[in-house]
Amino acid sequence: MRNIKLLIEYDGTNYSGWQIQKNANTIQEELLKAIYKITGENVNLNGSGRTDAGVHAKGQVANFMTNSQLTQDRYADAINSKLPEDIVIRNSCEVPLDFHSRYDAKGKRYSYTIYNSIHPNAIGRDYVYHIRHCDKLDINKMIKASEHFIGTHDFAGFMSVGTSVIDTVRTIHSINIHTNKDIIKIDYYGNGFLYNMVRIITGTLLYCGLSKIEISNIDEIINSKDRKRAGATVPAKGLCLEEVFY
Repeated sequence: MRNIKLLIEYDGTNYSGWQIQKNANTIQEELLKAIYKITGENVNLNGSGRTDAGVHAKGQVANFMTNSQLTQDRYADAINSKLPEDIVIRNSCEVPLDFHSRYDAKGKRYSYTIYNSIHPNAIGRDYVYHIRHCDKLDINKMIKASEHFIGTHDFAGFMSVGTSVIDTVRTIHSINIHTNKDIIKIDYYGNGFLYNMVRIITGTLLYCGLSKIEISNIDEIINSKDRKRAGATVPAKGLCLEEVFY
């Protein structure tokens, strides 16, 4: 038995997220079908985490057990030959049998991209959240607000209502906001993120930049654990899983 680790890139536009589900097209299902065609095995594919419908990834990680005797680097090419063009294996390698892509992950880096312009963009529209606030959006306020999220907090107020999870404490190591003309890119690095946590924090930062939420209230909002007090959940298409750390 061998344990194969995959580094996966995908465009989530046409998928109902990572996790396999009935009557829906998912990343995991496409990968399982491709792996079966290569190995003849119905494997258990462990992902580092579940991305939602419309969310993209450049650095998703997954692993599976197999009896196939392909050389470790050949799995990438072989599986790619059976995948649609919007899912690509960037790398494949053999790892110890006890490696688990989810449970062994030490941290993750996500990015969220915003296009701040009067008019929407035609090219690349599936990878950015278009807003029309232009000069009304204060980037410096967003940067100052982001500092309040750094560290270890109970982020219960920054996940979707009804999410089933026991522990809502997470540590955010850094949030970096970069601008390039009309593009605003926010990079998040932490030990883990709750369901929709990055999208809700991004919405809250935007509210701060638009003076809909005062920066001085951020700590109180975090401590309240009240989802209603945070900003809106921004669309999935601006979110990308950049890297998983082990």
